[in-house]
Amino acid sequence: MGYEFGTKAECQEYFGKAHEMVRRSVKEFVGKEILPFIEEWEEECEFPRSLYKKASEVGILGTGYPEELGGTPGDIFFQIAVWEELMRSGSGGLVAGLGSLNIAIPPIVRSGTKEQKEKFVKPVLAGEKIAALAITEPEGGSDVASIRTTAVKDGNHYIVNGSKTFITSGCRADQITCAVRTGENGAHGISLLIIESKTPGYSVSNKLKKTGWWASDTAQIFFDDCRVPTENLIGKENEGFYGIMENFQNERLQLAIMANMTAQMALEESLKYAKKREAFGRPIKGFQVIRHKLVEMATLVEVSREFTYRVAAKIDSGANQIKEISMAKNFATTVSDKVTYEAVQIFGGYGFMRGYLVERLFRDNRILSIGGGTTEIMKEIISKFII
Repeated sequence: MGYEFGTKAECQEYFGKAHEMVRRSVKEFVGKEILPFIEEWEEECEFPRSLYKKASEVGILGTGYPEELGGTPGDIFFQIAVWEELMRSGSGGLVAGLGSLNIAIPPIVRSGTKEQKEKFVKPVLAGEKIAALAITEPEGGSDVASIRTTAVKDGNHYIVNGSKTFITSGCRADQITCAVRTGENGAHGISLLIIESKTPGYSVSNKLKKTGWWASDTAQIFFDDCRVPTENLIGKENEGFYGIMENFQNERLQLAIMANMTAQMALEESLKYAKKREAFGRPIKGFQVIRHKLVEMATLVEVSREFTYRVAAKIDSGANQIKEISMAKNFATTVSDKVTYEAVQIFGGYGFMRGYLVERLFRDNRILSIGGGTTEIMKEIISKFII
């Protein structure tokens, strides 16, 4: 029996029968609606908007969200099951694009008004609109407290000026959850606004060309005297930084899951290849150096996944896991760095060729230790807890 996550190797402590039903449903969706087309979508650097609607109809987009908003409530492991099975598409870009709502709408769900939830959450969960999160700026990177995009109040509107970059789903987003400066310098002057793409003065760059995540559209967004209704303010003015930090905890969990699945698939491909590829008259699994490499890869994947699950369970229980999720993201991305590198090494020249899954996993993996806060930022966060 091959080593593959999602069979008997799966940890039953976290997943029950209901989770497995969700997992099977998403697996069927991926097999029918994504896998036959993913190569084409990767080359086109875009997947059809219709996929959002299809994903909504089978409950993928709404997993973990309140029923009254069109979602299907459940613990955090329902979402994890969905993310893991979507990653079986082999395209981190598709998962990031289809899942951009999971970093865009949680602040609205947590702190938004009833009217905001009706207008900006329900259509997204229904697959009718695309939502994106807009935090990063060209000059700021991971330094969220130093954002420069301004929102100056003018009657019952904010006048927004500035720009955002590296925005996943930015080209096609109908709405963005945007960090803006409404007050003093630093963290205490930041607010979150919902800005619709149809707003006059709102413009988007061409698709940014990336090393990996080809199937997701990524853009720079510009604001030139955009008049945004004050009713689009999420929560209280100048308290957006706290919402951003809370949102980061979930985003970093998603990235850790993506990293673990990237490593898992790279490991599985390597195991299959080692059994069939021959060198010097025998399968390469017969060489101790290859066997030990595979063992080390498997061990790292197993440890990273279990640690991530444990942190997820604590988050779900309401425990503050800022330190631990930062550790989990760093560890998971370090593991995926090593495992995807070794997978390409095991495949040799074929691992460098387009059309082989390990080549795409290697490319897609590189963003995971950067997005949602870089490895270096994670270390700074962790240091504040332990030093």
